[in-house]
Parts: sequence; structure tokens; C-alpha cells
Amino acid sequence: MAKRTTRRAAPRKDSKDSSKEGKSTSRRRSGNRSSRSKRRSRRRSRLGIALAFTALLGLGALVGLGGYTLHLDQQIRSQFEGKRWSLPARVFARPLEIYVGLDLDRETLEQELQLLHYHPGQEGGGRYARRGDSLVLNTRGFPFADGYEPARSVRVSFSDGRVSGLEDLEQGNSLPLLRLEPALIANIYPSHGEDRLLVQLDDVPEELIRTLLTVEDRKFYEHRGVDPAGIARAALANLRAGRTVQGGSTLTQQLVKNYFLTHDRSWGRKFNEAIMALLLEWRYDKDEILEAYLNEVFLGQDGMRAIHGVGMASQFYFQRQLSELSTAEMALLVGIIRGPSFYDPRRRPERAMERRNLVLALLESEGHLESDQARAARERPLNVSANPPSGVTPFPAFVQLLRDQLRRDYRDADLQEEGLLIFTTLDPIKQLATERALVRRLARLEQGRGLPEGSLQGAVVLTRPDNGEVLAVVGDRQVRQAGFNRALQARRPVGSVIKPMVYLAALSHPHRYSLATLLEDEAFTVELDNGDTWTPRNASREFYGQVTAQESLVRSYNVATTRLGMDLGVGRVVEQIRRLGIRQDLPAYPSLLLGAVDMSPLEVTGLYQGLASGGYHVPLRAIREVMDREGQLLQRYSLSLRQAADEKAVYLVTAALHEVTRSGTGRRLQSSLPEGLAVAGKTGTTGEMRDAWFAGYSGDALAVVWVGRDDNQPMGLTGSSGALPVWSDVMQAVSRRGLMPSVPEGVAWRLIDAETGLLAEEDCETAQWMPFIDGSAPMQRSECGVQTPPQEASQPRWLFGGGQ
Repeated sequence: MAKRTTRRAAPRKDSKDSSKEGKSTSRRRSGNRSSRSKRRSRRRSRLGIALAFTALLGLGALVGLGGYTLHLDQQIRSQFEGKRWSLPARVFARPLEIYVGLDLDRETLEQELQLLHYHPGQEGGGRYARRGDSLVLNTRGFPFADGYEPARSVRVSFSDGRVSGLEDLEQGNSLPLLRLEPALIANIYPSHGEDRLLVQLDDVPEELIRTLLTVEDRKFYEHRGVDPAGIARAALANLRAGRTVQGGSTLTQQLVKNYFLTHDRSWGRKFNEAIMALLLEWRYDKDEILEAYLNEVFLGQDGMRAIHGVGMASQFYFQRQLSELSTAEMALLVGIIRGPSFYDPRRRPERAMERRNLVLALLESEGHLESDQARAARERPLNVSANPPSGVTPFPAFVQLLRDQLRRDYRDADLQEEGLLIFTTLDPIKQLATERALVRRLARLEQGRGLPEGSLQGAVVLTRPDNGEVLAVVGDRQVRQAGFNRALQARRPVGSVIKPMVYLAALSHPHRYSLATLLEDEAFTVELDNGDTWTPRNASREFYGQVTAQESLVRSYNVATTRLGMDLGVGRVVEQIRRLGIRQDLPAYPSLLLGAVDMSPLEVTGLYQGLASGGYHVPLRAIREVMDREGQLLQRYSLSLRQAADEKAVYLVTAALHEVTRSGTGRRLQSSLPEGLAVAGKTGTTGEMRDAWFAGYSGDALAVVWVGRDDNQPMGLTGSSGALPVWSDVMQAVSRRGLMPSVPEGVAWRLIDAETGLLAEEDCETAQWMPFIDGSAPMQRSECGVQTPPQEASQPRWLFGGGQ
């Protein structure tokens, strides 16, 4: 039987499983569609979030940029408006006031004009020309506290050392008074050392503005702070040259960079510069921006002093005002803006010349100069002054006194930032003459005495006798050196220059003392409070018996002076010295009567000011007026007087001090001073000849001189041989009027026998004229000479400068 093969059929799924499988497949398809949809949804969500975030970022950036722009705008407004710069205080000498009858010769006026940087010539301000015995001046205007002094064309005529005529050439009439602008003698700088002289746009020559815009920013009045075309043009020029040959910054951008920003080359600074330039142009008009640029632009460096602005640069390079500059000089100023150090005309004149001529060529090509004008300007020298004017002061000793007095009323910040205008009492002509007198005479003394060169030092203070104005101060033989100021800071024993105060105190008691009072010049010893003893001695180591008070002062006898002071009471002498203005505590020791007290030359000057003024305490003044930067008067330092001594007693002391210069320790003056220049003064010498002094006055000048060594070693010079020659040289140079004191009411002159102190006759060989306060003259008559009826004598002629 055959075998049958069978095929097993695959098991079938039931309907339930089949349904499940269908559903699963459907879910997979549906799930795939859902997943894709979700992914698309998530992508759309992320894109939306990104777009929203981007929008928020953009909005935030806009808000941030707006806020940053507002911040920059606030910075611009706070710094640019109101007080835009910290300005140094400007310190001026006294103005020269010229009137008919003034003691002034042509040579001295020319010297003053040179100090003011006037130049020979006829056209333009700041010029002068000789016309025989006269000078024709084209003056500069100046804003004084009491009104503006206009620029004038004036003829000043001279005769016999005086001004004989003053004519206004424009008006054709005579002038009662001409005031020249005062010389700038010092600046008191801000801590950052920037120096600028503010100018207003109306005061800047049109030619200078035209030159600046032609070279630096031709479209200044067209753009809004940034010039894209200029930037592209500069970039193309630099690309062609392979180096930076042209800048694309506008004047506004340059101002922003210099005034608000640093000088780094980062993109951040460039961004700030552009934004701030746009803001500056939005806030302010073109003329304001241009004026600020002219005052801010950096134009040179002088040590620690940075020269900013065209006004100061004109002074720094040419020592002239902007209005006095030539076309070539303006071209040089504009040319060096590109690189003040690279084109420095003093250190690199060839570069400066090339740069200036390039500017002139550019002006010619733009039609601002004719060919012949440009050629003539190119042929001119740079005309820059050889040395920059002093950035601080050529007169440091005087300025130190000035600052000491200013500190009473002004903070250092006021002096360094507020742009104050300070008008002083300094007479620059007398200051220079005083400096020469000290320096030359010290050198001659060293040579004549065989002293080491440079071993001697000295100080001089010069004032006006009538009002205490300080005319000159020298505190070092290196007169331009700022440092230890011996006129103010060297407190040395004063020696016999204090003796007149002893006699002044005594003569203020006329019922007890007169110039004819006899004093004992014999040895004696004083027992001090501590039990020690002190024995005064004369410089000659001799004694002179009975001498009149006048002779004791004239010949500077120590012993007789000590007896007088002890008899009067040292306390009264101290009181008199204090009334004359000495503030320091003075111990009432007997040695004080001979000058055993330390004082500065300035303090000694204050004492003698009381004598020269007729008995008044006159505070020494270095300041006349202070104005703010706008020219408004802040303070006037007027004359202040206080009676400090009896005028009759002062007159007597002055008469005796005049005799010192005729026959006493100062008699050398008779051969060195001009005939008829009557003066009064007193020598002073300290122990072992360590200090030499001379203090004295004429009708128009008071001077105190100290000579010594800084190491306090003996120098072998007395007041007569050391300080008096310096004083004589000073007075020869600065004084024009001798003593002419009027006799106070209640004073009469008598002829006195110097040996007995009694009334004398004219034929008495020892007779001397002496003034007396009423009731103090001797009643008895000396037996010297022929006896005649007594009569009152008139004042001797010598006190009027005539000599006898």
C-alpha cells in the first residue's frame, strides 16, 4: 500500500489576534505622524523662542544703547557746560602808569616794553618805535578791575629823565594817564599741569580759523559730527601710501577725543568717539564747538606743563597775542596740531618749516592765498622765540610771598582751578635791578675778600615807604631758583638794625629823653634773672664816656644803647617793636637791645616800614586786586594804616638815621649815592661777623639787605662792608627821590654842642643840628662858641635833599 505524504498547514491566527495586530500597525503609523508633528511643533516653538529671544536681545540692545547714549549725553552736558576747564591762576605785575612828570626815561620804558614782549615796528598792537626823544607806542588793550583800558597809539616824550608829554595820536589830544598792560609773572597750575589761555571765538583772527578748517576739517560747517566721506577719503589715501598720512576725524571728533576720552586706539573708544561727536553736534552749535576746540587742542609740552589752546600756544611759541601773528606764524600753529612733538619748532625746526610750508601750499591751492603772498610767507623764518617763556615764574621769591598772603583768603584749589586773575605790587624793572645788584656785588665781595666763589648768600626786600607795597624780593643769589627763600625764611640775629627801635621808644617820652640826652658809655655788667651776668661791649672794644643819644645811634655804640634801654625798660622797647608789627614772642632780655633776636629780612622790613611811613604800622602787601575768570572784582587789598609810634619821635629817629649815612657807620653812602639823594639807614653786624645787615629808606624806596653764609660761618664782613654796598647799588638803580619829610607840628631844630648836649653857637666846632619835640630841648647854653641871643633854627636843608 502506498505511503501518503501530508503538509502541515501554518497555524492560523484567530480573529482577536488579527485585530490586535491591525490596531498596533495603525498605532505605529499614527504615532509616527504624531512624533513628526510634535517635532515640527517643537522646532516651531524653539524658532519662536529664538525669534522672541532675538527680539528681546535686540530690544535690550536698543534699550542698552539708548541708556548708554543717555549716559554719554549726560557726561557731555556735565563736563561741557558751565566751567569747562580747570584754569591756572594768572599772576600779573603792577601795570606801568605813565603821566606827565613821572620819573621815567626812554631807556627804562623800552626795558618795560621788552618785558611785555613789544617789538620794534609801527603797525599793529604790541609795537613801538623811536622818534627822537620820544617813543610811539601801539598798546594792547587790557581788562582792569576798574574798567577796560583800550588799545591806543600814543607818543610819549621825555626830558631830563621825566615824561614831558603824553599824546593820543588817534584823537590828536593829550592824555592825562596811560596804563600799559601788566606783565604776566607767574601761573599757579592745576595738578594735571595743563596750561591754557582762554580765547573767545570773536577774538580769534578769521585767517587762523580759515587755516584751521582748510587743514583739519573743510566740511566742518556741513557735517553733523562724523564725516563718512572724509573717513573713506582718508582710508584710501592711507592705503595708497601704505601708512597713515591723513586723518578722517572731524574737529568735533578730535575735540571729543581730547576732552572726554583717552588716546587708545581700541574699537570701543572709536565707537564712543563717534556717538559723542553726534551728541555734541546735536546739543551745541558749531561756533561753540569750534571755540572749545580752539581752547582745548594740545599744541606742545614744556616739562610738566602741557600747552593747550591757540591762545596759550601763541604766547608759548611767539610771546605775542593771536591778533599779532602773521600768516606764516598762524600756518605754523595749525601745522603742528598734527604732531606737536614731531613738529616741535624749537627742537625740530626743519620738520616744522616743512610742515608750515605744506600748510601754506594748501592755502594757496584752495585759493585762500595769492601766489606772491604764499611765496613771501614761505620765505619767512619760523620766528619762534629761542626759549619758551617761564611756565611757572621768573620771580620765585616774590611769588612765595604772594602765595603766603593769598592763603589767608583762598584755598589752593581756588588758585589752581578757578582761573583767578591776581594783580600784584611787583615792579619788574626794580625787581631785575635788585637782582643784578645782589648778584654782582656778592661776586665782587668774594673776589675782594678772597672768599670761596659762591660762599656768600644774600636777600633783599624792597618796598614803597608810603603804602607798604612790596616792589621786589630776592631770596637767593640764584635768582630764578625756587627753594629756600632767605628773604622770608632765613631768621638770623639782626644785630644793630634793631637799635633805632630802642631810641624810638625812648624819644616817645620827650620829658625824659631827647637826641641831646647824655648817655654813659662806660663798662657795666647786668645781672640776669637766672643769676648769670652779661657785660655789653662796643665793637671797637673801647668806651667813649658821655655821648649824646644821637651820637650813640649814629656811631652804633652798644654800651650807651644798652644803658638807654635798661633805663627806659626793656619791656617798653619790646612793646614798641610789637606795635610796629612783629608777631613773634620777644623775651625782654637786655641782649635784645643789641639785636640778639632772630628775624627774617621781611620782618625787619616791616619794622622799618613804620619809620619810613612816619610812625604807622603798614602791613606789607604783595597783592592789589583779585578778579575771577570773567573779569569781576573779587577782592581789593587796599592800604591799611594803624598808628604805631609817635610821629614826632619817628621824625627825630629819621633825622638821626640820616646822620648815620652822613657821618656814622653808613657814611660810605656819601661817595656812592647820587648827590642830593638823602637817605636814612642803619647797619647791623652780628657776633664774629656772621651776619651783615643794612636797612634804610629814601623818599620813594625802602630796602633791607642781609648778607651771610648758609653754614653760619664767619665771613669777615660787617654791615658797612658787606650789606651796605648791596643796598647802595639797589638804591642807585631804583630810587629817584630823596628824603623830604615835613617837620611835624611841635618839632623844632636847635644847634647843639655834641660834647655837652647843650645849646651851641654856629661857630662851635662840635655843634650839630638836632630836632626836638617841644619842651625837650636843653635850656642851658654851652660855652663853646661866641654867645649870642638864642633863636629857633629852621629845618636844615639836607633833609630836603640839598646837602649841607
